[in-house]
Amino acid sequence: MLEGKALIEDTDMPVKMQIQAMASASKALDLFDVVDYKSIAAHIKKEFDTKYGFGWQCVVGSKFGCFFTHSKGTFIYFTLETLNFLVFKGVA
Repeated sequence: MLEGKALIEDTDMPVKMQIQAMASASKALDLFDVVDYKSIAAHIKKEFDTKYGFGWQCVVGSKFGCFFTHSKGTFIYFTLETLNFLVFKGVA
């Protein structure tokens, strides 16, 4: 697992879920090349879909903009190493 510490920028997730998001990101960075954003995001999304039910979205990169609506208690935006991670469950 990477030694870097994640910095949470914004969240409304329960702490246990926040820890899971950061652990999933760290694991993904161990499994995939740091510039393979799509594979990193897919790994995190699949872990969250499996653990917390379907409908999760994940965006990974160093620079991006977004606008979205999420279910209450399912949003986190954090930085790990040189990448930013946005994880949320969309609203139906």
